[in-house]
Amino acid sequence: MHDDRSLVENRLKRVLDERVRPAVYPASVPLQVGIWTAPGEPVPVAEGLAAPRTPIGVGDAWGAPWSTSWLTVSGTVPEEWAGRTVEALIDLGFDANMPGFQCEGLVYRPDGSPVKGLNPRNQWVRIAAPARGGEEVLLHVEAAANPVILDYHPFLPTGLGDQDTAGDTPQYRLARMDLAVFDETVWQLVADLEVLGELMAELPVEGARRWEILRAVERALDALDLQDVGGTAAAARTELAGVLASPAEPSAHRISAVGHAHIDSAWLWPLRETVRKVARTTANMTALLEDEPDFVYTMSQAQQYAWIKEHRPEVYARVKKAVAEGRFVPAGGMWVESDTNMPSSEAMARQFTHGKRFFLDEFGVENQEAWLPDTFGFAGGLPQIIKEAGSKWLLTQKISWSQVNSFPHHTFWWEGVDGTRIYTHFPPVDTYNCSMQGKEIAHAVRNFKDKGRARHSIAPTGWGDGGGGTTREMIAKAARLRDLEGSARVRWERPAEFFAKAQAEYPDPPVWVGELYLELHRATLTSQARTKQGNRASENLLREAELWCATAAVRTGLPYPYAELDRIWKTVLLHQFHDILPGSSIAWVHREAERTYAAVAEELTALVDRAQRALAGDGPADGEVVFNGAPHPRGGVPAGGARRAAELPQAPGRCTVTARPEGGFVLGNGLLRAVVDARGLLVSVVDLDTGRETVAPGAAANLLQIHPDFPNMWDAWDVDRFYRNTVTDLTGVDELTVTADTAGAVAVRVTRSFGASRAVQTLTLTAGAKRLDLDTEVDWHETEKFLKAAFPLDLHTDRYAAETQFGHLYRPTHANTSWEAAKFEACNHKFVHFEEPGWGVALVTASTYGHDVTRTVRPADHGTTTTVRASLLRAPRFPDPHTDQGTHRFRHALVPGAGIGDAVREGYLINLPERRVPGSADVAPLVGVADPAVVVSAVKLADDGSGDVVVRLYEAGGGRARTRLSASFALAGARLCDLLERPRDEEVPVEGDEVPVVLRPFQLLTLRLSRA
Repeated sequence: MHDDRSLVENRLKRVLDERVRPAVYPASVPLQVGIWTAPGEPVPVAEGLAAPRTPIGVGDAWGAPWSTSWLTVSGTVPEEWAGRTVEALIDLGFDANMPGFQCEGLVYRPDGSPVKGLNPRNQWVRIAAPARGGEEVLLHVEAAANPVILDYHPFLPTGLGDQDTAGDTPQYRLARMDLAVFDETVWQLVADLEVLGELMAELPVEGARRWEILRAVERALDALDLQDVGGTAAAARTELAGVLASPAEPSAHRISAVGHAHIDSAWLWPLRETVRKVARTTANMTALLEDEPDFVYTMSQAQQYAWIKEHRPEVYARVKKAVAEGRFVPAGGMWVESDTNMPSSEAMARQFTHGKRFFLDEFGVENQEAWLPDTFGFAGGLPQIIKEAGSKWLLTQKISWSQVNSFPHHTFWWEGVDGTRIYTHFPPVDTYNCSMQGKEIAHAVRNFKDKGRARHSIAPTGWGDGGGGTTREMIAKAARLRDLEGSARVRWERPAEFFAKAQAEYPDPPVWVGELYLELHRATLTSQARTKQGNRASENLLREAELWCATAAVRTGLPYPYAELDRIWKTVLLHQFHDILPGSSIAWVHREAERTYAAVAEELTALVDRAQRALAGDGPADGEVVFNGAPHPRGGVPAGGARRAAELPQAPGRCTVTARPEGGFVLGNGLLRAVVDARGLLVSVVDLDTGRETVAPGAAANLLQIHPDFPNMWDAWDVDRFYRNTVTDLTGVDELTVTADTAGAVAVRVTRSFGASRAVQTLTLTAGAKRLDLDTEVDWHETEKFLKAAFPLDLHTDRYAAETQFGHLYRPTHANTSWEAAKFEACNHKFVHFEEPGWGVALVTASTYGHDVTRTVRPADHGTTTTVRASLLRAPRFPDPHTDQGTHRFRHALVPGAGIGDAVREGYLINLPERRVPGSADVAPLVGVADPAVVVSAVKLADDGSGDVVVRLYEAGGGRARTRLSASFALAGARLCDLLERPRDEEVPVEGDEVPVVLRPFQLLTLRLSRA
């Protein structure tokens, strides 16, 4: 037979595009449209409905960036349409290729009740089925003129991401505004032809199945009268029925489809717009659930449910009903789909605490899965947190974006730093926006790495990022793929159903140990420094507020601020969303975040101050009490306690500073001797206890270095390896002076100018501290540059430790393999630590997350130089063209001679400075532990208002610990709890006012202490 395959396939494409799809709506009449544009931010629904309208027509411009317009569309169903299905087609000027990334609308009835959302792939509104001739149609549309930030030429700098720079030029023109007849038979024919055509394109040309489909399609096209598509569509469908009924092979891959709309809580739109995006999407999805009995939809992020509850209660009522029916599935159990690299231990725990508790309180749903499809890599402490929150599964997708190495598994056990394992699935469909296209389904089958051992995977299905969700077209395709020869079998299933089947089928998959590092988006550890510093400051203040408010409640009866702390935690957790904290959102988001963090700091500082003043008591006018919120003693003040300043011992030793003849200064405090040369660079730091030099020979530390920084794409997200090819050392000095010279502290300040920017670095030695404090203030006005602070260490090691949640993990200092070479920018929390047997160095930080580590061998002495560089600032131009411009302050400290315990301690101390309050009372810590390797990460009152004291602690050194937790109040009992403060079965023995504690490496424990 002659090969006419291409002829038939091309015929199918043209007939579908030009005849069949247009025939879905065979008759239409125009709607009348009126418009009113709100003068500022979005207005309440009642105001939008009542506002006066002016006429507007198809082709007319509307919608300045970020504005909201209210449209009224009206019309009459023609008499001849009686008995037909009628829909309104409302096209606000959509680009079909940008669902979620441009204008959108929410349709309301005249009474103000929401109907459904409008977006580029969902423009229809059902009017009646069947319709009555002469029926009047009146709908209102709240239309959001969200500008297109990520356009066809992506990553171009734009002012559209901020109201102040977006301008007022209309962005859109109204397109189709019609009442139309909907032909169900033609619509079903479109789904038949699309599914078969897409499947056919994925089958081998030499296989019989492809040709069987081809011939059936040819017969269907022959049966179709292109001048009367509606009248012949049924006959065409009959020709396709046989190939659509042929069942899948017994060995076919199984795909659990779950309706989904990954809605970024902020990204190329502000938070206030996400509130409306969620309402539009959930309005659509609840309506779709009513129409499609097999369909299941899932949505994560408790914050988004809370937004609907507050702002669109009618939609929330529909959501609650669908949740109760088991068809709208709350997923993930987190407050938002947060970044997991940068949030602190407690913040990561509270993501689950607040998320799971919301779902339990609102729906009675206990999530078993963590749901993080789009997060930019996963910290090694996360498995333990997931398990302690009462969950056991994890889904992610983003690892498929890695640039260098293909992850070797799709289903696996992920083992965290403490040894906890979580059953993890990474969907082979390689998208969290699956649309049920044949190429997506075929890719999932081909790509699945666990063939022969497993045959189940999951496919989150629906338009996402900017929302939209699943469409009726996707559901129609899934119905045809339920049992179709040549395809995977597709079923709508809840995430828990998928995981239960997958784990039963494949109970012993391979194990991946340590972090799940994303080989992409590494610059998110640095972009938008103010957002990151606001997060760090908020986390520290929340720790202190809980500690001191709990202490004051127990000691003085001061009411504990349950509601305030709950609200503030949720605000901070929201801003840890994976496009806010990473610095990859538009300018509007980050300017708003800066204001929010300032308000959070003010409120938390007031809570801390109120509690501390209640604890400090009255005293002489010049009396002071020193509070230590760190989990380690400091300067005579116990961890979590306070002492009168007059009783504190003087720091041992004396600080000195001496000018060098060749320029620069020598600083000493009896523990360290630091040499700053004439360039203001740190050329020597000697540990006087051992005589060991910290800085590599011939090198200089605290060296600012600047690189060009223009990645190939994803500007705010990415730093590409070639940035290292060009580097400029900033060694010019404007001024080098001694700024402090006392017995208690000495300091040298160096001022440098470079480009359009200026940096002031202050190096301080304090009496009694084996630590050199480094303060860097940068007035930054560079563009597409990367600023780092380098510390070349005279130290030989093939690995280093970086702090993560509830512990630390080790990374190599070399690049032996492609996996190691890909980690050229990585995350730490409060410290990185380098060690040779018996001696180490820590670099601790209160300000930064990103860093890089390299090693070289010196030709002169063949010694190893291990260089760590803290990443300070970037200046990408997309999506915020003014990223990081202005003044920033960074605090680091170099700790020579540090063991891992010293690194842990100094990391906490730099982040939690002492506070001084007028008063005269010593304050004993509520709880204490004798073993310095055991860190108390939280002290608070139980969220249930019982008055129980909740203590969270963990082993921080990577070894085993056996110690005792002592309480300074009478104990009635102690229980082990999960993160939600729910007691486990076993009771903990109480011996007087002490609780014995045994911990494995990096294990976290939550204890609930009942007061007698």
